[in-house]
Formats: sequence, C-alpha cells, structure tokens
Amino acid sequence: MIIVTTKEKETEAKYEQAHEKKTEEAKRDAEHAEKKEREHTHDKKAEEAPKREQAAEKKNGEAPKHEAKPEHSHEKKPETPSVPSEKKDDAKPPAPPSGGAAALAQAPEAKPFRREYKWAVAHVYSSKNDTIITVTDISGAETIAKASGGMIVKADREEGKPYAAMQAAAKVANEVKNRGITGLHIRIRAPGGNGAKTPGAGAQAVVRSLARMGLRIGKIEDVTPTPTDTTKRPGGRRGRRV
Repeated sequence: MIIVTTKEKETEAKYEQAHEKKTEEAKRDAEHAEKKEREHTHDKKAEEAPKREQAAEKKNGEAPKHEAKPEHSHEKKPETPSVPSEKKDDAKPPAPPSGGAAALAQAPEAKPFRREYKWAVAHVYSSKNDTIITVTDISGAETIAKASGGMIVKADREEGKPYAAMQAAAKVANEVKNRGITGLHIRIRAPGGNGAKTPGAGAQAVVRSLARMGLRIGKIEDVTPTPTDTTKRPGGRRGRRV
C-alpha cells in the first residue's frame, strides 16, 4: 500500500494553485494584447479614411474640400520701383557660416615647418698616423674649434685609430654646439700629393661621431690633393734606411 503524507498533499495543492495562477496570467496577457491590436487597427483605419476620400475626389476631378483655392483679384497691384544696379552692389555680403565650418574656412593654410640651421665646415685630415679636425665658418677664415688624436691619447701608435678620432670629434662637437652651430659640412682629406691618396681609419669614425652628437650633416666631400704630374717621392733610389 502507498501511504500519502500530509506534507506531500500540501505540496501538491501548492503546485496546483501556482499552475492555475500562471494560466490565469497568461490568459489576461493574451486578452490585453488582442485589445491593443484592435485599437491600433482602428486608429490606422481612422487615419486612412480622409486620404481615401481625397484620392476619390481627385479621380472625380473635384478639388479637395479642405484646400480652398484663392480668388483671383482683378485689381492691379502697385508697381514696385526698380532698384538701380549700384544699390544692389552695396548690399551686405552674406554672413559667414557659423560653428566649426567657419573656423576651418577662416583658418590659414598650415605651412610646412622648416628648421633653420647654422652651418659651419669641418675639415678632417686623416692619415694612418693621426686625425686632425678643424671647424671653421663657411668662408674658412675663422677657426671655431679644433682637436686631434694626439690630444686624446698618450701613445703615438694610437693617434690614427678610430677611438682617438671619435673622442676628438666629440670634443669638437661640444665646442661647436656652445657656439650655436647646428649643422656641419664635412671635408675629408688624405695626405695626398706623393703620399697616400685614401683617408685613414679615423675619417669614418669622425663622421659617425658628429652625427651621433646631434649635429646635422650636410655635404661630405673628399678634398684630397691629387697631382696631375707628381713630384719625386722622398727616400732616394735605395729607399729609406731604418
């Protein structure tokens, strides 16, 4: 035999009551939605009725009732005097457009920014034994700064090396900046003449160091003197005796 307790009976009764409430609410919502749809369709028909009447009247050739045609008066209107051309020209110009469009229209065209540089010339003499840097003005008449590999290192063999050239270039760059110069044209020369025609290892190091110090590099020229018909090299026929 199955024994049904009072608690189970109560839960079943509660469940049935809740189910009945839900069904009643659903019925009410459905009735409310149907009522709204009916009202909406009724309002639409009421709005479309005058339009249909107007369309029917137009087809029959009759003017619509709400549009009353203006009566043509046979009285002559007084003629307005013609305005001379000078007065037309004196009319006020149209007001400029307001808002952001006016600001854009009135704003002048932005010019490209050009930084002005103060230029000097760096004369770089580079051989295998030394690197000498002399900075002058554009004409070459006034010396602004100078440095060499021998001023940086103690050993003679280190004077022509890239390290000495870099340190000398950094020293020159600081002096040049203090004078207000921001750009350099570089002229590199080797010993030339009857000596070596190619610059030493310090020339390239000087250019790199000057660029890294924040100076604008302009022209880079090789001004090594190359003779058309060279003089005799020193050393004699048997060469230099060591």
